Amino acid sequence: MLSVDRLRVLHTIATYGSLSAAAEALHVTNSAVSQQLTKLEREVGQPLVERNGRGVRLTDAAELLVEHTAKILSLVHRAEADLEAHRDDVTGHLRLSATPTAVRGLLPHALSSLREAHPGLQVELHEEEPHESVTSMARGDADLAMVIDWVGSPLALPSGMSRAPLMEDVGDIALPADHPLAHRELLEPEEILDLPWISWSRGSICDDWLHGMIRARGGEPHVIHNVEEHQTKLALIAAGIGAAVMPRLGRGPLPDGVRVVPVQPALVRQVYVFWRTDASRRPAIRAAVRALREAATAYGD
Repeated sequence: MLSVDRLRVLHTIATYGSLSAAAEALHVTNSAVSQQLTKLEREVGQPLVERNGRGVRLTDAAELLVEHTAKILSLVHRAEADLEAHRDDVTGHLRLSATPTAVRGLLPHALSSLREAHPGLQVELHEEEPHESVTSMARGDADLAMVIDWVGSPLALPSGMSRAPLMEDVGDIALPADHPLAHRELLEPEEILDLPWISWSRGSICDDWLHGMIRARGGEPHVIHNVEEHQTKLALIAAGIGAAVMPRLGRGPLPDGVRVVPVQPALVRQVYVFWRTDASRRPAIRAAVRALREAATAYGD
């Protein structure tokens, strides 16, 4: 009989392309992955991987096993969810991945509500950028992910996921208080194309969106700084250095010397939560989604 744990190892190797990457994803040593793979090859009676440069290539037999393993793991997740649903207890351990602005804006309310309503549920929070949350969900390191993407620039989710919208988050333009545009009531997109931008980290979903938004309107982004921290951006703007798109969710008080001006039509991000469809019946998933929706409604009010 084939071992589900060894099949899971093979599935992870297929996903990440090498034994070392699979070991990192599974939080085990390279030796442990090699041993599990050797045992699985012994069970099936034929080789499953071949060396391919620095990585490995799956044999035809391995590809067949991986296809079946995806179905098996889905059934395991569904069985676990059904058992939890049968107990109907919101207990256990829930791993939540969430983007920083959503953590600041929504999670204090949501986690407090969950703790009060379901004291037997332990929520483990990991603050991650949206693309990191997608990876965490794909490799099974998270049970639920709260992410954002910009209207017109959707985040690509792994297959087999369900999602629920939480809210829309509007981005305003943050400017030094003495900037010529800072005392306008509204700005048009064409007026902001040539601003010296303080953008997000290079390659992040928000940085890519900013470049795409400007180029779609015939401009070329003039990014002078790439900054990850929210407060660092505001400090630079207060010092008269650049401008930034500043979403409202989790924004907090503005420092002296900074003014925000809305754009019309608005720059909008979608905030939503997603999870594996085969875990949809887990009471903990349903309770967490409900708490996040309530937090988003309260934030909007």
